[in-house]
Amino acid sequence: MRTPPQPTQAPAPVTSNPVARVLADLADARRAGAYPPGPTSFSLRRTHRLSHDPLPLLLGWYEQYGPIFTVRVVHAQQVFMLGPAANHYVTVSHAENFGWREGAFKDLVPLLGDALLTTDGPYHDRARRIMMPAFHRERIEGMLDTMVEETQRALAGWHPGMVVDVYGWARRLAMRIALRTLLGLDPAESKRGGEAAHQFERALSFYGRDFTLWLLRGPGSPWQKMQTARGRLDAIVLDEIRRRRGQNGGPGRDVLSMLVAARDEDGSRLSDGEIRDQVTTLLFAGHDTSTSAITFLMHELACNPTALSRLRDEQERVLGGEPPTVAQLGAELPELEMAIDETLRLYPPAWIGPRRALEAFEFEGQEVPAGAYVAYCSWASHRLPDVWEDPGDFKPERFTRENSARRPKGAYVPFGGGSRICIGKRLGQTVVKVVSTLLLQRFAPELPPGYELSVRQMPTLSPRGGLPVILAAARR
Repeated sequence: MRTPPQPTQAPAPVTSNPVARVLADLADARRAGAYPPGPTSFSLRRTHRLSHDPLPLLLGWYEQYGPIFTVRVVHAQQVFMLGPAANHYVTVSHAENFGWREGAFKDLVPLLGDALLTTDGPYHDRARRIMMPAFHRERIEGMLDTMVEETQRALAGWHPGMVVDVYGWARRLAMRIALRTLLGLDPAESKRGGEAAHQFERALSFYGRDFTLWLLRGPGSPWQKMQTARGRLDAIVLDEIRRRRGQNGGPGRDVLSMLVAARDEDGSRLSDGEIRDQVTTLLFAGHDTSTSAITFLMHELACNPTALSRLRDEQERVLGGEPPTVAQLGAELPELEMAIDETLRLYPPAWIGPRRALEAFEFEGQEVPAGAYVAYCSWASHRLPDVWEDPGDFKPERFTRENSARRPKGAYVPFGGGSRICIGKRLGQTVVKVVSTLLLQRFAPELPPGYELSVRQMPTLSPRGGLPVILAAARR
């Protein structure tokens, strides 16, 4: 297998040619040994179902084959590992044997570059070490006012009886919060901020298209449009980096300024290109996952009036209609905390963890060859009936301190696990808490009659077609 890059070495390039990728995968498959059992014959129908509605298929295969099985996806064999032991094996106990860059995350390299999601080994570890101080608690506390201000601005003009697409609203809001906290760009005051948001969404839309459209590379293709948008976004971000390097005084309060000023233990800094890759990745992860969590939380509260009532009672008792403080968000709103945790169990935004096995390994008596594509799936693992009682029901009480202590390790992994747990976890959770609290202080969400949720998987979990919500007046 490939030797991990040294800290001063950039990772090896990843080919973006889909034909070359397919040929390489077929060659690897011919050299590989036997795979765990599963539906390994070629089937376009199964591949289509897996890409559009994977959850029932994965749960059915778990029932049939156990916690590890193989599925033929177009040309390649994909090993799935489900359940607490599998999640812990991939993310913690044997994490060093599973590469990120050579798994499906390589599909993100054309947009995100060489960032935390797309690199491994010393190169990744150095970048994470330099970046960690930007996400310490006190840094996030300094961003709270921005989150409150943007949410209050986004809620202005809402009134009882109004129908709102909460997904679209939350996505625009999360993007504005991300631009201000990560890049220091205010879309309301700067054309550059609005342009950055527009180009990023244009580039990201490539990953929500059908696989067949990914293959096109000519003029006017989704690929070409993504590359054009990325180039324009790069120009904005790199110009901001150069501007920060030319400033005197200490770093600003946004993450970009902190990364420009940050140094490693040996005194080295991230290059302009490295910073560009990292902040673009943070922009992707920061606003996409927050949007997903806020949206599905509103859906579940609309479907579960008892849980909504408990949460509202807690808010009135603790906050009295005022915006939350950092201390209150951290310890004084347990009903909110449990409701968010249960939402992330049912709908983990980053629902699948694709990897590639660096060496052959054995799990639950099944041999997996070196080079195999391997994935754990938090979405399916969080719905296993032998782990979670009534797994499809929304029950925030699962996350009381007592119930959480009884859960097996690896059972709940919405942010991954081990040394590569999401670096922006605390920031993302704070955004979700602030936005949800301020919304629920004003309104109670209700679903239109006859609405049925359909979940879309790419690039993160989201409601297909948005989430229409009727705003009911908040009970006082």
